[in-house]
Amino acid sequence: MPRYLSLVKIDEATAPAEGPSPELMQRMGELIEEVTKAGVMLDTQGLTPSAQGVRARWEGGKISVTDGPFTESKEVVGGYAIMQCKDMAEALEWTKRFLRVHEEFWTVTCEVREIAEG
Repeated sequence: MPRYLSLVKIDEATAPAEGPSPELMQRMGELIEEVTKAGVMLDTQGLTPSAQGVRARWEGGKISVTDGPFTESKEVVGGYAIMQCKDMAEALEWTKRFLRVHEEFWTVTCEVREIAEG
């Protein structure tokens, strides 16, 4: 079965400074347990805020390094999930369920792509 990457992008301006609420974390944990028991979830994690990140860029034969936060970015990568699904439609359904566990004030976008196999 193909594997899919759901790249979670968040608008840090809409995310609470203290992080996700306990209720959100509970709903997230329940969904992760369900998708894992269904044999779909291979790996998932959230990431620290962009302020704690570093960006390395190759351009014009040179490397530049920028410390976060990355002010030019409205959305930043907030996490990922790697799922094994029968097709893109199934991967998208699980991703939609993930999005729905968030409170309405969050702005979250997931980019779902099939992982190219060797």
